[in-house]
Order: sequence, then structure tokens, then C-alpha cells
Amino acid sequence: MLILIILIGIFTLLFIGNKSKYLLHMVQLEGYKSENYKKWLNNNKEKAFSTRVQKGETKKPLVFTPRAKRLFTAHLIINAIFIVLFTLKVEKIIVYGNDFNHLTIIGLVVYMAILFGLYYLQPYLMLLANNSVLPLEEIINMGYYKAAQKKIKSRSDLIVVGVTGSFGKTSTKFIVGTILGEKYKVLNTPESYNTPMGLSKIINNQLNEDHEVFIAELGARNLGDIKEVSELVQPKVGVITSIGPTHLETFKNMDNIMKTKYELVEELPTDGIAIFNYDNEYLKRLADKTFKEKVLYGLEDVENLDLYAKDIEVSEMGSTFTLEDRDGNSISCTTKLLGKHNIYNILAGVAVAKNIGLTFDEIKRGIKKIEPIPHRLNIINPGTGIIIIDDAFNSNPIGSKAALEVLHQFKEGRKIIVTPGMIELGAMEEEANREFGINIGKVCDYVILVGEKRTKPIYEGLMDVNYNKDNIFIANTLEEATGYIQKIARPKDVVLFENDLPDNYNE
Repeated sequence: MLILIILIGIFTLLFIGNKSKYLLHMVQLEGYKSENYKKWLNNNKEKAFSTRVQKGETKKPLVFTPRAKRLFTAHLIINAIFIVLFTLKVEKIIVYGNDFNHLTIIGLVVYMAILFGLYYLQPYLMLLANNSVLPLEEIINMGYYKAAQKKIKSRSDLIVVGVTGSFGKTSTKFIVGTILGEKYKVLNTPESYNTPMGLSKIINNQLNEDHEVFIAELGARNLGDIKEVSELVQPKVGVITSIGPTHLETFKNMDNIMKTKYELVEELPTDGIAIFNYDNEYLKRLADKTFKEKVLYGLEDVENLDLYAKDIEVSEMGSTFTLEDRDGNSISCTTKLLGKHNIYNILAGVAVAKNIGLTFDEIKRGIKKIEPIPHRLNIINPGTGIIIIDDAFNSNPIGSKAALEVLHQFKEGRKIIVTPGMIELGAMEEEANREFGINIGKVCDYVILVGEKRTKPIYEGLMDVNYNKDNIFIANTLEEATGYIQKIARPKDVVLFENDLPDNYNE
């Protein structure tokens, strides 16, 4: 009997280990922040407390970083302690009962019930594990942070460019890197590495003496976040691409977003350069109060701009435009990127390049080499005659409008959109999605909404413009949406995938 309960305990720990990976993945997606994880628990009780482990392909898979391994280990140790304690208690009952009798049966039933309860409570034990390792993580993280900061400070010859914004920062970062590559040896932070630890890892492991420029994407969800990463990377050039209603669930209001993004400018040295998208109403207010050296770019109000684009022609193949500066210099440019919003991102890259020594000819060559970034308004031709526009990464009100503008450029075939709507817009989310529905109704022939509850405002927006209900399809999953596409689409049709909810979101 003793061997039996030990075996039951071991198998329980193995099952818990499998569940632990799923919960660890959710903690990782929430930035290892317990408050964010608790919110996820409250909003996803069915998933979190399911006795079945969630399976299927993930959009952003679990990465077993050293931190993830430490948390995984801590979670298993906590569970092992509980299982050992329960085993010792039951073992006393069995020893007392001696033979196989009612006492041992009761003991086994109680033991099994307790272990089942332990398994069921894993979401809370993961929270306990995360809080338990937090002091250790803070010590480790500070060590990485200080080492990276010291490395940056030792490189007085290094040009550091910080890029932030409510949206467009990742695209802009890669655009800046491509253009500057015409003259300099550049290190770009990969993908969305924009947190203190992500940036510290890149600086410590990849930055070397050959690099002349380091381009750092700076992310934020709370006040003070940009200040923290700016103190780490020590930017000499700071770019703010946009300010808008993203992450309002944590920022609470637009004033906090403005203050946070402006922390980049405040952290620039006295001889630093601040670069602003002057067409953005919030950034215009920030730029006007800035007394450090600044560069203003945009498409409107050109007499007040240092850099602007005109004669813009956007098609399904890319864009052409004329680049001009305040001094009257002008050059015609072409890019593979789609959408007017990408012209803004290119102008940000031009502003950086021009102010650190590139000529217009070098800049033009760099612009032509810019490649579309996956999941950010890039065209995929699967060979079926149906054109796919992939804009699945983190949709926002400005990006969704830009995507619909690009879709509208296609003259042949019918236009189909697949979307779960926009998220992380706080109190503005419902109204923004309703307006999104209105705009969809003006462009698209068919609409596939993913997730009935979350997309209700989009549906209401479609009804506001008297959209044909027969051309609206509701899917529960992306796979189900793909089934609708297979039934609807035919050659020359264009399908826009606008946003794809991350793994830690319902619907």
C-alpha cells in the first residue's frame, strides 16, 4: 500500500508538470507580472482550471528561458512538498490500519481526493511560485541590467537610437536599421525585444565592438517603463512614432501614455535629437514643448516640417513617393511596403539617417531594400489565385484603417476580412471596434468575425451601415474561419487577416 501511494504521488507530479507548462506559458505571455496573471485567471477561469491540458498550435510558443526554467522548477518543488506532506499523513493511516481494511480504503480515497484538489488548484500554485521566485529574479535581473548598462556606457563611439510609440515602433525599428545599413554596421533588437531584460540580453550577448549603431525598441505598459529602458540603453537619438489608445487597461488614460512616451525625450542627453511624427495630435503637443534639438516629420502642415513625403501613390505592389526636406532637397523613392502609415515609418527612418550623416542617395537605396515585416500588412500569394494580406499582429485603430485603405486599393476580385477585433483599448475598445465595423462595411464584400462576444461591437457597426447580414460569418476559432474562406473565396479575391488574438486571450 505504501508503494502504491508513492506511485500515485509520482504520477500526480508528472501530470502537474504537464499542466505547469501551460500555466508557465500564460505567465510568460503576461511578462511574469503576477497582477497581469491574476487578471488573466479572472478572465479565463474555464481554461485555467480545466482538468484537461490545453493543446493545439500556439501563436507565440513557450520559450524555456533561464527564468522560465527557474519558475517551472519552483512550481514543481512546491507541488512536491505538498505531495510528500500528504503522503506522510496517509502513510500513518495505512500503518495504523496495518492490513487492507476500511482505514486504508478511507486513506486512499482521501489521498486521491486531496491530489485531485491539488491538481485543480495549480493556477494558484503557479501564482505562489511566481511570487516566491520574484526576489531572486530581481537580483538576477539587476545583475544583467547593470552589466548591459555598463557595456553601453563604455562605448562612447556607439550611436544608440531609441524607438517608441503606441504603434509602429517595431516596423520603424527595422526600417531604421535597413536604411542605416547603407553606411553603418547596425545591431537591431530582434522582433519585439523591448523590455529591460530583453534589451539586456541583446546588449550582453550580441553587441560587439564592430557595431557602430544600436537600435533599441522601447516598450511600455506602465508609467516609468520608458524611463527604465532609456536609462539602460542611453539613447542619443529618440524616435516617437505615434501616441494612441493602446494598453489603456494599464495606462488608464491618454495623459499617462503621453507622459510615458515622453520619458524617452527627457532621458536624451543635452545634445541628443528628438524625432516626432508631427501629424499625430498628441505628439504635436509634446514636440511643441520640447527645447532639445528636434526633427519633425509628417505628410501634413509641410511648412512646419523638417521632412515630409508628397506625391504618394499606394498600390497593392507597394508605394512610391517624393521625399523632401526643409532645405529643398528632393528625391523620388520606391518601397515594397504597403499603406500610408508605412510612409510615416519610413520618414522616421529618414529623419534618423539624415541626422547621423547619410546622404539622400544612400537613404533612397536603403528605402528600396526595406522588406515587409511578417504579420504587419504583407502580401502572401499561396498560389491559389487568392491574395492574402497578413496584418495579424496587434491591430489598433490607426493600423486597421490603414489596412482597409490597402485592401481598397485592389481593383479586382472581392474583398474578405477575417478579424477578432482590436484589444487592449480599455474603455475605448467597444467604440473603436464599432467604428471598425462601420469602416469594414464600406470596403469589404464578406466579413468573417472570430469570436461572437468580442466582435459584437463590430457587428453593430456593420448594421449601422446596413451591411448585408448574409455576408457576415461568425467563427469560434481561426480554423473555423479558414473553413468559411474555403467556401467563399475564389481566384482574384483578396483576404485580409486583421489581428490575431494572443494565446492568453479568450475568443
